[in-house]
Amino acid sequence: MNAVAAPMLVIVSGLSGSGKSVALRTFEDLGYYCVDNLPIEMLPQFVRSVSSGEDAPPKLAVGIDVRNRGGELAKVSGWLSAVGELGLDPRLIFFECRDEVLLRRYADTRRRHPLSHLGLPLAEAIDRERDLLRPLRQIADRVIDTSDLNVHQLRRHVITEFEMGDDKKLSLLFESFAYRHGVPADADFVFDARALPNPHWDAVLRPLSGRDAGVRDYLDRQADVETFFGQVSQFLDTWLPRMNADTTRSYVTVAFGCTGGRHRSVYLAERMAARARANGWDEVAVHHRELD
Repeated sequence: MNAVAAPMLVIVSGLSGSGKSVALRTFEDLGYYCVDNLPIEMLPQFVRSVSSGEDAPPKLAVGIDVRNRGGELAKVSGWLSAVGELGLDPRLIFFECRDEVLLRRYADTRRRHPLSHLGLPLAEAIDRERDLLRPLRQIADRVIDTSDLNVHQLRRHVITEFEMGDDKKLSLLFESFAYRHGVPADADFVFDARALPNPHWDAVLRPLSGRDAGVRDYLDRQADVETFFGQVSQFLDTWLPRMNADTTRSYVTVAFGCTGGRHRSVYLAERMAARARANGWDEVAVHHRELD
């Protein structure tokens, strides 16, 4: 019997409000088995548990942050060594952000800082968090400052910067958007779905999105939708393999737009991503700008 290959392990850490959750969700979209807020002392046990058996996930991503006990965070090197003894080479990615940006983000979202239970003002809680997480930052394989990145840019950054596989295949991001909020600046291909039948005008379907079965069933029945999908599929089947052969390119963003960014564009992005995965593309992610 062949031995089960050790999975790839990415550890996502950093300051609260710096984008760790966005990064972890992006890794999940890329096919990683993700766990957030894992006590760091449980890391070796977690790896042993999920990496045993023939159906073990090939890629793991674990979120570790200040919600851990401070004493355990200081022992991070020892816990990573324990994981190394299991045959893995963990990669630690640390997200940080300037204080003034963190303060603004907390003001905008009105979320509580994880250290607010200590009775600290927000600025002091951020300083305390930096101190507690310093052991992780010092040994991080990559430190990413998200101060000047929005959510969409951060997702693209993770997708394009952290292709962990050795085959260096093209990463595909299928994105939906609303034209009334502008075309995504980083899209490589943009397809306009506004000429297609619109579920918005059906009172039953209006509250739903292109992720929901009712909207999918409606659009599946439309001849114009099938024609549109077939023509776009043929275009991508022709050009994506050629772009994959370009060794200087690591990702492509394919964007679908409609009026509200809720029904037709979401349906097309989801369906095209599923088709890409079925056709053998390994790194496929989906982002719905107006929903996510």
